[in-house]
Parts: sequence; structure tokens; C-alpha cells
Amino acid sequence: MIEHATLVGWFVMISEFAIGFAVLSGIALTLAAVGGAGMSAMLWLSSSWSVKPYFLGSDTAYLILWLALIFSIHQKSVRASGRSVAVRQRVIPDLADRRQVMQLFAVGAAAVIASLGGGLLKKKVAAPAVGSAIVQLSAFPVGATMNFQANDGGPAILFRTKAGVFAYSALCTHQGCTVAYSPADHLIMCPCHGAQYDPNQAAAVVAGPAPTPLPAIKVAISGNKIVQV
Repeated sequence: MIEHATLVGWFVMISEFAIGFAVLSGIALTLAAVGGAGMSAMLWLSSSWSVKPYFLGSDTAYLILWLALIFSIHQKSVRASGRSVAVRQRVIPDLADRRQVMQLFAVGAAAVIASLGGGLLKKKVAAPAVGSAIVQLSAFPVGATMNFQANDGGPAILFRTKAGVFAYSALCTHQGCTVAYSPADHLIMCPCHGAQYDPNQAAAVVAGPAPTPLPAIKVAISGNKIVQV
């Protein structure tokens, strides 16, 4: 799925909105609950696979709750109808019913609108100009580290050693969580899934599920300033 990460991301986002709207409105409730359980299982087997012990992963708890909802709906349907045929009809919407088709269409449209509308809430941050100063050299001694905003607007970490200055993106290459430098461990560490990078080895992965090193950010010393280049 990594090769189609954007499409998978859109699928997850729209699906979760659709599942949520369907459950809250009661439209195709059983189908929505099954979809929710499937989504939680997929996320558990992917994004939270490395959580140890496994039951601390949030997707595990969601999966159990979705299953509880499914069984609750099933038992209620059986008591109300007493026939398994009626239960199956409640799981799969009747596409011959115009009202149900319109309801499903409305849920799908609402999910797409909500997904697109979420972009309006994203805080817009102006990226610094290329060559802009990050920090005064005199205020950043050898052995120091600091967080700053890269030219693309993303978070980054700056280092200074006797050999010079260098920087890396602070976005984990596993799931995009913001990483941080741990002075005690001398490593860049991800708080989400435990990925670890060695800043002195070109941010190579030394532990965790990250597939690639952190991207380097070009920085240089210019006069008494450290700048992005």
C-alpha cells in the first residue's frame, strides 16, 4: 500500500467519515459496523502492528467495540424477527429500495464533503524564504540541537558538531509522526511506533518499523548565521 499511499489515505479518510455518519444516523447500521470493524482490523495490522504489547494499540480496542456493536445489533434483530433471513436483509441494504439507495448516496456524499472540508481547517503557515536564517551561530554552540521549520513548512531538527551543521526532517518515514531528538540516547526517536534514527549516521534507521532514513535538510553556515540552502 506504500506505493499508493495517497489513494489509501483518501480511502481511509472517506470510509471513516462514511462509517461514522452511517452509524450516527442509523443508515445501514449493521453494514457500517462491519465496515468499522474491518477498518480497525486493517489499521491494527498495519499502522499499529508494532505496538507492544499489542493490546495497548488503540485500533485493538476499537475492533472489540465494533464487534460488540455488531453482536448487539444481531441479537436485537433475531429477537425482533426470529428469522435469519430478516437478519441478512438488515446487513445488506436493499438496493432495489429507492429510499435506501438515496440514504446511502447521502452518506457517501457527506463523507466526501467532510473529507474535502477538513482541508479548510488546516492552519496555513508561510514557509520561510530560501536562504533565511535559522539561528545565530554564536547562539548555537557545538553539541547543540534545535527544532525549526524547513522550507517546505514541515518540522525539522538542526544539529551542530565539530564537523559542521546538518539537519533532518522531523517527520517519521513510517507514518509521518513528528520525531524528537533524545540527548540521553543520542538518537532521534518516534513516539508513535518506536522508530529510531542515528543522526550521526545520516539518520539511518536503527530500530522500529521505519523503512528509510529521515530526509536530509540542506543547511550551511553563512557568516554568523546558520541558514537553509
